[in-house]
Amino acid sequence: MTQRGFDDEEDDVPEWADRIKANVAGEVRRRRKEMGWSAQDLADRCEQLGHPIPRNVIANMESGRRANLPLVDVMVLAAALETYPPCLIFPVGYVDRTQELPFQDLIPTWEALRRFTGEEEVALHDAGLVPDFERHASLVRTALAALEEEEQARFTAKTATSRAQREEAERKRSEYADQAISAKYNLRYLRRGIRDEGATPPDLPPALGDVDPPESEANTTSEERL
Repeated sequence: MTQRGFDDEEDDVPEWADRIKANVAGEVRRRRKEMGWSAQDLADRCEQLGHPIPRNVIANMESGRRANLPLVDVMVLAAALETYPPCLIFPVGYVDRTQELPFQDLIPTWEALRRFTGEEEVALHDAGLVPDFERHASLVRTALAALEEEEQARFTAKTATSRAQREEAERKRSEYADQAISAKYNLRYLRRGIRDEGATPPDLPPALGDVDPPESEANTTSEERL
């Protein structure tokens, strides 16, 4: 499988931009046909999503006649085609090798996609608060699972028919309760750190409404807490 319409030796700035546009155009065309849509069908769906992209614009893009390709168009086209914007830019499996930036060598499209999405870390690149939000999501899942298991163990202990069953259920209930407390503590600490960065942490599900400290404590500064 080869890069569509380009010689692997060409890597100047215009060719890089054209290569990326060709990636998007080729994948839009492939997805559209896979869904059994005409260019007009795709244009209609984009309009339904609130960002019209006329049929002739889509046709010009797919044929390589469109001079530019705004990011907002890529976002809406991806939503219309029920895929993700990075998958249009770096069509893994349909384009073997591509460029991440001008003047760079061609690399496997899979590698380019992973760096584009931050899945593969790049030295000296700042991921912002993405790792914190990923850890937050993981802690929320852990806490909710522990609370559910704790409640189930509590019910088992209450309905146990023997002392041994009740004691085992109580042991498990205590273990899950400790897991929930630990996850909640780590969540509170993490959310405090996000706020200290001047950012807003993700919303919490109702079951974890006690994670955040009372309003008075939340409004104190780091120095005051120390």
